[in-house]
Amino acid sequence: MRATFAFIPRPLRLGVFLLAVGVILYLTLAPSEDVPGDSLIWDKAAHAIAFGLLALIGLLFSTHRRWKVVLAVWGLAVGIEVAQAMMPYGRQGDWRDALADTVGTGLALTFWAIARRFKPKPAPLEKDLSLQ
Repeated sequence: MRATFAFIPRPLRLGVFLLAVGVILYLTLAPSEDVPGDSLIWDKAAHAIAFGLLALIGLLFSTHRRWKVVLAVWGLAVGIEVAQAMMPYGRQGDWRDALADTVGTGLALTFWAIARRFKPKPAPLEKDLSLQ
């Protein structure tokens, strides 16, 4: 299966995805006083947006099985919540954060599937009978 952005070299696509993972890891695992966002609603929206964008980047850049990309992003989200529960830096693992991450990942998958469904198909090659 061909990536949506196949014209971008694979190492660059992978680098962009890994950079996005790194940003999310920093924002979710850094000490809580270093990260903005104290409102409960904004926090959940930020989780959904962050993991939704990460899943969307993975879906658009991947040439492999897309369900593996979504499962990996979701696994990262749950793993981060487990890691936060074990950290002493004022971070707390929260099932509501994992739920917001899941919603964001699910929305990204939904948007990608809808966009893919409406992607124009290349026209079949037809013989031009007028030139014969």
